[in-house]
Amino acid sequence: MSRIAVTEKIITAKVSQGIKWSDVATAVGLSKEWVTAACLGQMTLSAEQAATVGEIFGLTAEEQKWLQVVPYKGSLPTAVPTDPLIYRFYELVSVYGTTFKELIHEEFGDGIMSAIDFKMDLQREPNAMGDRVSIAMSGKFLPYKTY
Repeated sequence: MSRIAVTEKIITAKVSQGIKWSDVATAVGLSKEWVTAACLGQMTLSAEQAATVGEIFGLTAEEQKWLQVVPYKGSLPTAVPTDPLIYRFYELVSVYGTTFKELIHEEFGDGIMSAIDFKMDLQREPNAMGDRVSIAMSGKFLPYKTY
């Protein structure tokens, strides 16, 4: 058993049972963005959260323990993503990364946007020319310190 095997079991159950991530998030009591990341192996669940996810996806007690292990975050199978949707985010950083950096530094100073003290909201934005994906990301600004 491994964390990857548990993630694969969760995805298999989701597909076979027609489960929606938003429903899982409601049951856990957290955002659909964070709960989805946790179910896909990128966040650590508490014992209570793991039990809820385990009940939804039919996980054993051992599998639920894997949901409570700190994962190796940010792991992708290749250095440059090959999945078209994930690649577009890679492309966004490639094209706009320097713009993000310049504007954040201009507004806040020398530092970074946290991906730990972070939240995200993904919504469908209806549009007559074709629906749009709206993603709002908010991370705490962490200034570099002098010492």
